This record gives sequence, structure tokens and C-alpha cells, in this order.
Amino acid sequence: MPTAILTGQPVPGSSIESELRSLGFDVHLASGAADTETLLARAPGDERVAVVDARFVGHPHALRLGLTDPRFPLAAIPGAVTAQPAARQTLTRAMARENSAAGGGTAHGGAPARAKPSVGEVDSLADRITAALDADGAEVHRPELGRLVAAVPADPQARNEARQAVAAVDDEAVRLKSAVKARDGFVTTFLISPYSRYIARWCARRGLTPNQVTTASLITALIAAGCAATGTRAGFVAAGVLLIASFVLDCTDGQLARYSLQYSTLGAWLDATFDRAKEYAYYAGLALGAARGGDDVWALALGAMVLQTCRHVVDFSFNEANHDATANTSPTAALSGRLDSVGWTVWVRRMIVLPIGERWAMIAVLTALTTPRITFYALLIGCAFSATYTTAGRVLRSLTRRATRTDRAAKALADLADSGPLAEAAARGLRGTARRLPAITAPAVALLGGAAVVATAALTDFGGPWPLVAALVYVLTSALAVARPLKGALDWLVPPFFRAAEYLTVLLLAAKADVNGALPAAFGLVSAVAYHHYDTVYRIRGDAGAPPQWLVRTVGGHEGRTLVICALAVLLTASQFKLALTVLAVAVALVVLVESIRFWVAAHKVGAPAVHDEGEPA
Repeated sequence: MPTAILTGQPVPGSSIESELRSLGFDVHLASGAADTETLLARAPGDERVAVVDARFVGHPHALRLGLTDPRFPLAAIPGAVTAQPAARQTLTRAMARENSAAGGGTAHGGAPARAKPSVGEVDSLADRITAALDADGAEVHRPELGRLVAAVPADPQARNEARQAVAAVDDEAVRLKSAVKARDGFVTTFLISPYSRYIARWCARRGLTPNQVTTASLITALIAAGCAATGTRAGFVAAGVLLIASFVLDCTDGQLARYSLQYSTLGAWLDATFDRAKEYAYYAGLALGAARGGDDVWALALGAMVLQTCRHVVDFSFNEANHDATANTSPTAALSGRLDSVGWTVWVRRMIVLPIGERWAMIAVLTALTTPRITFYALLIGCAFSATYTTAGRVLRSLTRRATRTDRAAKALADLADSGPLAEAAARGLRGTARRLPAITAPAVALLGGAAVVATAALTDFGGPWPLVAALVYVLTSALAVARPLKGALDWLVPPFFRAAEYLTVLLLAAKADVNGALPAAFGLVSAVAYHHYDTVYRIRGDAGAPPQWLVRTVGGHEGRTLVICALAVLLTASQFKLALTVLAVAVALVVLVESIRFWVAAHKVGAPAVHDEGEPA
């Protein structure tokens, strides 16, 4: 149980002790700085500890934001400071210095004793500890409180005014509002969040966790996919309704995390991973339902998954390339900022990119009212338009932006590229050549090499030798693309080009095989590989680093898998090729899933820093 040390003498009518207990703290009273230091030393080292001024006046949610958010090792609000186990020693050092200063001597490290507070100034030990942490250069999180009150009044009049300010603001209303993501799509903002926040509160009051709600959302989506797979009109209608219900739960889990501050490394990974699993499982359900009605739309289902995955890789790569770029200016970005000042353009631009709320609403309505083929056509057209819009804008920003990319950004792009042993070995021999080529070389050769293998797979008959030849060329162009650090203006396009080349090659070769079951097998293989690529993204976002090299080498890297698949298409019959795709799909899925689950569960158990994605709508 976390420990809260209440310093000073509580004033009559104060509820601070009961409020801390309601937040789950074991409360101890301290008579002064020396007693506080003693109690701090006795507190369990593996638990959070907080120092709170007994005169504190404020909203319970202000205390909750300041003292219970698991994402920050150190946090403070006026009158309170807290530390998680990772920052415990930092807090202890600051406390020891303040205790020494309070005793009238010299603080540890040679700092002079703190002067007595002047008239009207509040002498709060918690605030002095926070100031000492700042002086040490420690990173102390100070949550944005908005209208919430957090204060240590200096006299009875100030205390009365603070209490009136607390009474004037509805703590619960602020908490509910803050549970909703600040930036989201139109459908989520206006059609889901107005009521899903109350579902989140209902869940919190019954002790449900965000991970449980996330799992419920996944189960609901899988049932929706099963309904779609029946191929009946009733099944399609039920599937559409359940898909919307799944999305409501998907919004609820994040709102529950914000409402109750239940952030976790495992939860962030589950939320992101399950979103992709739900959508792509639903595509498979639609394809199965269409097949029951005699319509084969597996190529459309796989095409939709390829397009959506490549869109996400564009987002991830661009953001990583510019995450910490210096001199990060662009006339295009300035224009975007000016457009954001015009209210209606904000929502139009958010809807154009077809975020998850708009996309799932469209899929659900079309599933219920039309056919899977029409649903996929609309999805492909909408996603293609939004991908063109966003990618064109980012290319313009990159070309007009005078920015210096960092080594961290270059490493992130190299990790996202997913180069295997063949590309790595060839890249070592091409580094000298790559350094002499212009900056546009990396995305240009990645595009040309990928286009060559995709075009060959599309334009030649199944079983011919040319896809294998093109795949060998693709290995060399892939190596040249990553032979030097990816710091060019458009180098963030390299990972998306690699993803498109690999996924489309699998799709086209499976379609060319023209044998029943080849495209579903290809869907399974691309799903497994895409999971590996998404997992790489989530690790980088969580500052956990890329997957281990042994895993990348085991699954071959993008160029190795492309080469193997092209070789299998040349050497095997169509039926044998289908079986080979199935075996590859199972093998890749087992390897990446086992390693990924092991990694994220282990990271959660050792207390990896909690994360919560508040970025662009997916």
C-alpha cells in the first residue's frame, strides 16, 4: 500500500486525511521535517510515497492527478509531492537536505539553510521538497489542473476563499471531461464520447480495469466477425451493431484509464494490438461471409489490410523521423496551423484521414445495409484517398522543412525498416557507394526495387522465374536503401515502401496461384508479419527498443521473406504454394507472438514506465 506522510498540524474541518485514505494511501502524521524524514525511511521501498501538507485545500481529483498517476516517477502539485520507487532515492536526498536546512545548519552538498518564510508566504515542507528536486535537476511532473483547486492557504481568510473555490467547481464533472481524449475524430467526439465516459465511470465504480474492458472489446469484435462469417443478412446486421459496440468499449477503456489513472505498459500494448486484431479479424469474417454467398472477396480483404497497414507505417515513420528533429519549421506546417484556427476545417481535415471512428462506423453501416464486396470497395476507396492526402501533405512538409534529424530518429527508421540478414550483409558492402549518392537515393531505390518485384508478380504467370529474379534485385536495392543512416528529408518513406512491396508481392502471388485457399493463407501470413511490424512500432513508442536481432533474423527480414515467397512460387505447384504459405503463416505467427507476449508481460512485471497513447486517431 502506498504511504502518505501528512506534515504539520491539520486544521479544524480539514478532510485531507480521509481523502488520502480514499485514494488508497496509508496515512502517517509527522510533526516536522525530522519526523517526516524518519517516516520516509520506514516506508516500504517498493511502494509509492507522498509528502502532503496537512493544511492542503483542494479537489480530490487534483490530489488524484498529482499523487496517483503511474506514468511519472516524480510528481507534485501545490502542497504535495510524490515519488514512485524508481525515484525514491531522489526524493530522499531532497528530504534530507530540507531537514538539514530546517535544523538551522547547512544543507547536504553545501547548500545554505533555507531562510524563514516572509510575511504572507506559506512555509510548506512539501513545496520546499519540490523546490529542492527542481534545484537538483530532477524531472518533476506537474499535472495541468485547469479549474481544479490545489492550495496551501496562509491564513483563515485564504482558507475560506480556497474552500469556496472548491465548492464552486464540480470535481466529478471535471474528472469526467478529462477522461475524454483531447484530440479525436468527429464520430468519436460527438457520437461516442458523450455517453462512453459514463460507461467508463460505471466500470471504475465496480472495480473493472481498462485491460478487462479492452478484452471485452476484442471479444465483442470477434463475435461480430463470426456473425459476418455466417453470410446471412441477419448476421451482417448483427455484425454491424456489434462492431459499433466494440468501438464503444474501445473508447471506454482509454477513458477508464484516464478517469481512474490506471495506465500501464501492458495496457497500452493490449489497446494498440487489439485494435488491429479486431479490424483485421472483421475483414476475414466479411470475406468468409461473402464466400458463403458465392462471392470471393479475399483479395479485397487482403488489399484493405495491406492499405491500412501501410497507412499506419507512413504515420509511424513520419512521426519518428520528426520526433526530436531540430529547426523543425515548414511553411506547410504553418499553413496547417492557420487552418486549425478555423473551426470547421479542423473537423473536415480529421474526417478526411478516415480515423478509426469514421472507418469503423462506415464499415458497420455498409455491412448491415449492403454486401461485403461493396463494403470493401468503399473501404479501399476511402483509405486510398486519405492515404494520398496525408502522405502528400507529409511529403510537402518534409521537402519544405529545414530540419536536422537525430541519430535516434535514424535508428528508429532503421528498426522500422525490418532489414534481415541478407540486406544487412549487402548493406555493409554498399556503404561506400551509398555515401557518394544523393540524399534522395534511399527512398528512390526502395520505391524502384519494391515496384519491380510487385510489377513482376503482377505481370508474369505463376511459376515463371522472373519474380525470383526481381526478388534478388529487391534484396540489393533494399540493402542500398539502408546502407547509410536514414536522415534524409524523405527517408521516412523507406519503411512504408518496404511494407507495400512485401505485402503486395504475397497478395499478387497468391492471387496468381488461382487455387482455392491461397488467398486466405496469404491473409494469414500478412497478418502475422504485420503483427511483427506493429509490435516493433509499439516498442519504439514505449522507449523499449526494437525487437531483438535474433527475432528479426529468425523471421528473415522483409527482403528475406519476399525472396523465400518468390522462390516458393517458382519451385512449387499452386497447391503446394498454398500449403507453404499456410506453414509460413503459422511459423511466423508462433515465433513473433510468443516473443512479443513474453516481452510485454515481463516489462509489465518489472514495472516498466507506464505509457498511454494520446496521439493521432488510428
